[in-house]
Amino acid sequence: MSDETPEIQVDSDWKQEAQAEKDKLASQETPAADARKLPPADFKGLIGLLASQAIMGLGAMPDPSGRGVVIDMDGARFAIDLLVVIQEKTKGNLDAEEDSELETLIVELRARYVQVSELVAQQQAGGMNPEAGGPADSGIITP
Repeated sequence: MSDETPEIQVDSDWKQEAQAEKDKLASQETPAADARKLPPADFKGLIGLLASQAIMGLGAMPDPSGRGVVIDMDGARFAIDLLVVIQEKTKGNLDAEEDSELETLIVELRARYVQVSELVAQQQAGGMNPEAGGPADSGIITP
């Protein structure tokens, strides 16, 4: 046996290697992180959010049971009305593109609202199901 104690050898640049690896991992974004990135908070995002709410209320969202679609006419109307309030309150403060997008969006949502409300009224009045030739199973679920 030797009275000599073993010598500890330390790699002098281990800290640099660890930091380089840490920097490399930090600079790489995972696909999950990319999926969670939010768009910029701007005017287009605001009106897009309200438009999405209106579209969902007009039947774009399927019922979880799979029996039809969820129609929320009051919620859709509220979202459209909020877009109109934004249009009124920002009059003269938007650039031409923003003004045009907002006007087009409101016109299209109002037209869709009228179409869906007429369809709902027809089905509630006992419309016919064209596929079955009998009373309509509307597939419309209202909250």
